Amino acid sequence: MKATEYMAPENLTPVTEFILMGVSDRPELQIPLFFVFLVIYGLTVAGNLGIITLTSVDSQLQTPMYFFLRHLAIINLGDSTVIAPKMLVNFLASKKTISYYGCAAQLGGFLVFIVAEIFMLAVMAYDRYVAICNPLLYMVVVSPQICLLLVAVPYVYSAFLSLITTIKIFMSSFCDHNIIKHFYCDSLPLLTLLCSSTRDIELIILIFSAFNLVSSLLIVLVSYILILMAILRMNSAQGRHKAFSTCGSHLTVVIVLYATLFFMYVQPKSSHSFDTDKIASAFYTLIIPMLNPMIYSLRNKEVKSALCRIWKNLHKLPM
Repeated sequence: MKATEYMAPENLTPVTEFILMGVSDRPELQIPLFFVFLVIYGLTVAGNLGIITLTSVDSQLQTPMYFFLRHLAIINLGDSTVIAPKMLVNFLASKKTISYYGCAAQLGGFLVFIVAEIFMLAVMAYDRYVAICNPLLYMVVVSPQICLLLVAVPYVYSAFLSLITTIKIFMSSFCDHNIIKHFYCDSLPLLTLLCSSTRDIELIILIFSAFNLVSSLLIVLVSYILILMAILRMNSAQGRHKAFSTCGSHLTVVIVLYATLFFMYVQPKSSHSFDTDKIASAFYTLIIPMLNPMIYSLRNKEVKSALCRIWKNLHKLPM
């Protein structure tokens, strides 16, 4: 189906591209912001590729915990890559446009990765619960087959949800104004451009957003309540410290991400301010994917040890 077929009423011109307002419309900030976000994206790519590589090649990191961490890194890398390259180009471009289908692809990709991320964090919380509360059954309960299933379900579900939302929005009629008050194609700014009623789409977004956040957060909360109860029953101070250290990184990531997402999506459309939404969006699409590898690396002795082993092995290679 051609883009020209997605038309508003007959007296309006069809929308074939969108203009992204960007992080800021002040010309003097474009170059400084370009370098700031270039550094952020560069660190994101390096950090997440590092985690993916490390958990793939190091023999001591071939456990379910690091299998899930690898997929979280893949998701973080995908999330940033869907947003950042086009954002960086637009900082330098005089005309900050994105094509109709490019916008649809960006929205779809973003939804896939952000939904997959919150459920991957829930899976990682469950993994920590089994490791701490049922250590003797750990390799049975979280077997390789179960690990694959726990990873596959978030990917399939997020792709299904992304497809529904993206098709619903882009099958609707856009008015002839095509300026998106954001730095990427997100669902909420796109709804303001629709001529047709947005009530059904808003309801779908609200219901799915609330379900995704509440259900995944419920898994995390129940897992950590049970973990805390198990830790308090431990007699060994060293055991308690080890249990807390394995959960600390994950819990930090969960708190930061969920707080931002609840702020963004579980509120009425009338309460949204696009300026504050831009800050929140930059945080969970660009800042958090950059911070996650750092949090897991700096707070995890096994990851640091693996880095040291890789570094030593590289130095042993003949020059």
